[in-house]
This record gives sequence, C-alpha cells and structure tokens, in this order.
Amino acid sequence: MDRFDEHTASAYLKIALAAASKAADISRAYYAGNFTVTTKEDLTPVTQADVECEQAIRAIILNAFPDHGFYGEETGRTQDDADYLWLVDPIDGTKGFVRQYPFFSTQIALMHRGDIVLGVSSGTMMEELAWAEQGRGAWLNGKPLKISRIDDPDRAAVSVGNLKSLAGSEGWAALGGIVERADRIRGYGDFYHYHLLAAGKIEAVIESDVNILDVAALSIIVTEAGGVFTNLNGEKPDLGMRSVLAANPSLHAQYLEPLRGYVA
Repeated sequence: MDRFDEHTASAYLKIALAAASKAADISRAYYAGNFTVTTKEDLTPVTQADVECEQAIRAIILNAFPDHGFYGEETGRTQDDADYLWLVDPIDGTKGFVRQYPFFSTQIALMHRGDIVLGVSSGTMMEELAWAEQGRGAWLNGKPLKISRIDDPDRAAVSVGNLKSLAGSEGWAALGGIVERADRIRGYGDFYHYHLLAAGKIEAVIESDVNILDVAALSIIVTEAGGVFTNLNGEKPDLGMRSVLAANPSLHAQYLEPLRGYVA
C-alpha cells in the first residue's frame, strides 16, 4: 500500500490525529512570538503555547477515552493504574520555539500495559505529520516510511543530539569511533532526525538527556518503519528512558556494542 487509507485507522489514531491538529493550530498562532515565557523548577522554559496545546490535547483525548491515563509534560500524570496511558509533549523543543526555530513538534503516544502501540509526531512549521500504529506501518503525510538498508558504518549518515551526559562519560570515546567512520555526521535535532531516519534518509540517531515524552511517539514510528529503537543499554522504551540509539537492525547492533552501558 503506497497511500494511507484513513478509513482503516483505529479510533485511537483518529483521536490522536485530531488532537495533534488542534495543537498545531494553537502553536502556529503563537509562533510569531506573542506569548509569555516562564521557567519551570528544572530551569527549562514553558510558554502559553505549551500549556494551551496540552490542555487542548488532554481535553480531546480524555473526552473520547475517559478511562485512560494521561501523562503530559505540563500537567503531569493521572490514573497510575490505567491499562492505557497517553504520553504527550505538547511542544517538544520549547527552547527552539521561543527563538522561532521551526524544529519543534507535538508528540502524542499511546502506551498499553507498558508497550507503545501508537505514535503521532507533528512538526507543525515544517509541515511534517508522521504516525504509526503497532503492526500497521509508519507514515509521513500519508506516504509509507521505510528505514534505510545501508549497513556499512563507513557509508552511514548519523545524527546526534543532547549529548551532555554522554560527553561526560567514557562513552564519549566510543561515540568518537562512530563519528570517525561515518560518512556524514549531523545534529538535525528534536523530532526531525527521527523522521529522516524512518524515511531512510539517514541511518542512525544517537542521543542522551531525553525523556520518554520526547521520544515515545517517535519510537514506534521508527520501529514500524523497520528500525530498532532502544536506549544506549539496548533496552526498549519505558517511562524511565533517558537515552536513544535508533538505527536499522544491522547498524544498531554495531553501534550498541561500543556505546552500551555508559548512559541509561
């Protein structure tokens, strides 16, 4: 199938896409800079757009599925014992949003009993809307996504990001070995390098200093496109995720060996 058939989408996906669309309307309206910025306890910025996007997403989702849990970047978590848990970052890349970089996105994922089963990644200003459901493939603007088959590190394009904790560990030298061999090294950042990875335009993404709300939706998009998405210990995404190694199966195995164990 070379085009997505919206009639086959689950009720969960339809609601997630509707919530992402509403959030895009809000963030686009604020993007010109007419908003207030405050600083949270962790010293990261939060804007009116973050809060209003999350409020809108939460209302749409919980109105449709009132028995589901919700875990949002700005409003926290509800219903710790719910089988279904929505994971939401209303504006992933707030620092960039504040400075009018286009590389921010809305991230919406659904976890069922610990497994991520759905993801929507909306890169509003870059007009990239990606989504995936478990067992149903990954899509970008209605077209199927497929991971690259390049398995030679000398030919690989690798994107890196948020490397503070890795830079402060012995894993920095291991990353240096990967960088030395790679054909291209870039730091596309935030949602965008995962979209490129799932589309087969780059071969790997390596990051530390992330949280599950940043990457939950992206993890299933990459895996449904044929990739492998773990932390730097080779463990599948969970609520405590702090790092990412994502690539096609061959390169993932080759990169995991030197990187394993340095960052959770």
